[in-house]
Amino acid sequence: MSGISLRDVAFAYGNRAVIDRMNFSLEAGTLTAIQGANGSGKSTLLGLVAGILSPARGEIRVMPGVRPALVLQRSAAPETLPLTVRQAVAMGCWGNRGWLSRLGAGERATVDRTLEALGLADIARRQLGELSGGQRQRVLLAQGLVQGSALLVLDEPTAGVDAQTQAQIRDLIAHEVARGVTVIEATHSTADAAQAGRILTLAQGCVVADTDTATAAATGAVSVA
Repeated sequence: MSGISLRDVAFAYGNRAVIDRMNFSLEAGTLTAIQGANGSGKSTLLGLVAGILSPARGEIRVMPGVRPALVLQRSAAPETLPLTVRQAVAMGCWGNRGWLSRLGAGERATVDRTLEALGLADIARRQLGELSGGQRQRVLLAQGLVQGSALLVLDEPTAGVDAQTQAQIRDLIAHEVARGVTVIEATHSTADAAQAGRILTLAQGCVVADTDTATAAATGAVSVA
């Protein structure tokens, strides 16, 4: 079953082409890593898959009825905004009910579980501006997870976090995939990419390598240590 499908997709910022005739399909319930140098088109590809950017040409298909959950590396909210960790995570539920509506009991329980899973429960009442970069990264991931989407789009989810937090995040991503969520993750980390079932390497807006990690590991092309 196809979770994501791109057919002859192109995108440009003004006259600068960023994505050029991109074609690939990803199965539902899998983890795919997107790699490439800065400027290769990784973040733009994530924006296209998440639906916040529209292709100039071509077609992007995701699973019917699915609203992608996009987790950026940095929050758009200013650090001076008077917002607690719990409030920021709960914002992930707004897309399902509107920001003026109060959360239901089930949604509050989901927020609580996610805060606990990411080690944020003890700082749930702290202001965003008081957090370290790694803590803010965990808040953004939690905000994405509470959306309960079948398509999770992640931009460098382990960047700037310590080894313990990185392990927590990897476990959570593996859990989401195990329960059938399709995850596409941009990463500079070779170790993180090796956790994926597939690696797409970008250069100048094109897929220049498409690696099945199980096959590559068997031949020694990719280390999964």
